[in-house]
This record gives sequence, C-alpha cells and structure tokens, in this order.
Amino acid sequence: MLHLPIQLTDLDIAGTAVFAISGALVAARARQNLVTFCFFAAITGVGGGTVRDLLIGAPVFWMHNSTSVAVCLIMALLVWFTPHKFWSDRTIDWFDGIGLAAYAVYGAAKAEAHGIPWLPAAIMGVVTACMGGIFRDVLAGVPSIIIRPELYVTAAALAAGTFVTLIACGVSATPAIATGFILGAALRSLAIWKGLTLPSYGR
Repeated sequence: MLHLPIQLTDLDIAGTAVFAISGALVAARARQNLVTFCFFAAITGVGGGTVRDLLIGAPVFWMHNSTSVAVCLIMALLVWFTPHKFWSDRTIDWFDGIGLAAYAVYGAAKAEAHGIPWLPAAIMGVVTACMGGIFRDVLAGVPSIIIRPELYVTAAALAAGTFVTLIACGVSATPAIATGFILGAALRSLAIWKGLTLPSYGR
C-alpha cells in the first residue's frame, strides 16, 4: 500500500485552490452573488474528491478536515474582490487545467493508498480531476468542459496513468508525482493553446 508523501498534500491543496478559482470565475461570468461564488468554488474544489472517496470506501475528506473547504471559500472571496478585468476569457480553462493535472495525480495516489489496484486507481485519478468541473458546468447550465473538442479527460488520464505506471515500475513517489503532474498539465496547456483534439466519430 502506497503512503501519501507530503508533496501530495501540497498538490491536493493547490488543485483545490485552482479548481475553486475556476468555479468562482464561472459565477463571476454569470454575475452571481457572493453566496453563489462560494458554492461554485466549493462544489468545483471538492466535488471530484468527494466522488472518489465514496467510490474507494474512504472517509469523505472534507468532512474530517476543514482545510479544503476553507481554501475554496478563500478563493471565492479572492475572485469576488478582484476586478473583472484581471480575468481573461481563457482564465477558467487555464486554472482548470492546472487543477486537472494536480487532482489526477492526487486522486490516483489516494486510491492506491487505500489498496485500489493500479488501473482503477488511475480511473479514480480521472474521476477526481473531472467531476468537480462537470458539477460546476451542469449547475451553471453551460456545455460541460469534457465535451469541448480540445483534450481534457485525456490530459487527466495521462497524468494519473503516468503516476501509477511509474509507481508500478518502482519509481519513488516524488519523481512519479512530478512527472505525472508536468505531463498532464503540459498536455492540457497545449490543448488550450493549440486546440489539440482527438479524432471524432465520423461514420
């Protein structure tokens, strides 16, 4: 069973923060009130991790440690008090992409730490990374980010898959974490910048 190193705790908080910012920015785009800012930040920040914990049979993390929810609320306030001109139209995608890679690696690592085999652990990384954004988009009534043409789930799968593969090959946790995060974030960044896509069904 893998023990979670301190670097993953930092990665978890970082992922929560940037996902929360992306949630609050959706509320900002819709000109919502502060309560909605906080709700969108929280549901985006902890939604994926909540689904993951329920599926792997772990205690739901934010019910036993208030740090994650506190980070979400702080990020909501940060966006609320920041002038709209500081946030470009692509900002949500960039913040979401960073959180995607961070949460994919963390989700896979936590699943493995709870005895989940490598393949479902990688899938739990994807679930952790994607579900918060899905909840956010559904609640906002906008097309979900996962059905946009540029790569999204693929980047999460690369991050989580790289991590579990390296761990299975005997690589220590720190380089496995760094490599998975960097590759996932790089692929998502390229997808945003260059519009990279997978071939679509055309039959």
